[in-house]
Amino acid sequence: MEEARGILRYAARRMQGRRERFTGPKLDGVHLHAVHHGPTGRAKLVLLHGAGANARWWDHLASGLAKHFQVVALDFRGHGDSDFPEQLRAGAFSDDLEALLEHLSAPEAILIGHSLGAHVAVEHAARSATTPALILLDLTRGASRSRQRATRLALTLSPSYPTREEAIRRFRFLPKAAHADEEIRQRIAAHSVRREADGRFGYKFDARWFGVPPRSRPDLGSIRCPTLLLRGEESALLTHEGAREIVSAIPDARLAEIPRAGHHVHIDQPALVQPAILEFLSRGADTPPPSDVRRRS
Repeated sequence: MEEARGILRYAARRMQGRRERFTGPKLDGVHLHAVHHGPTGRAKLVLLHGAGANARWWDHLASGLAKHFQVVALDFRGHGDSDFPEQLRAGAFSDDLEALLEHLSAPEAILIGHSLGAHVAVEHAARSATTPALILLDLTRGASRSRQRATRLALTLSPSYPTREEAIRRFRFLPKAAHADEEIRQRIAAHSVRREADGRFGYKFDARWFGVPPRSRPDLGSIRCPTLLLRGEESALLTHEGAREIVSAIPDARLAEIPRAGHHVHIDQPALVQPAILEFLSRGADTPPPSDVRRRS
């Protein structure tokens, strides 16, 4: 836990990043929000959040990654500080990613996605030969239907509170992040609250976008880039068997399971996730992977 606090203390000094809103031909007038960390000119690394989350859920990792990469965290539509369009459209999150890559002039960006963001990254990498590396954090596979339904139902609840302070205090990760540092929770919560039209305070996501289908089911066998799958050992949404199925289907993939972590693996154990990401991307660095990350080929 002290390592996690060290990461957070470093991030707190640099976590604001450069914010921008942009649009493009693929977006039909929708404006998206992104947060940039680190100097331009380096290899680009794009961070894609999960359902109900936003770009600021990566802040505590992005600052460390930005010592090596130009890091860009995206808010999907209906999340964070991007637009909340009324019209739902299958594959819209893939449009958002493609629009960002066009905006950055970076078809070769490395993709890191959590949960929903991991599924979007997989779909893109299966179609694009330019993706150089893919890191997937606890995308869903193998969970029972009842577990999936319960998670979706919990996410679709849209509570609101009379004050911003109460909304931050009542903020919880879904599913539960049992090992999350309280300071990380508070910082993420502070970036996840918005004032509603009625003056009350809710959270920065539109529950109508949960469950919007992708364009198509990706062919994992067509992903040619090196791929790392990080699974929280306590995750109920990505089972060990489901993780093994994924890495077996992708030609160049390996699995690392993070102890004392659930579905929100990067929030439960940032001190293990950050070095695991950097070691994978270095591919040949002299620094060994963390000894308490359980690696599997």
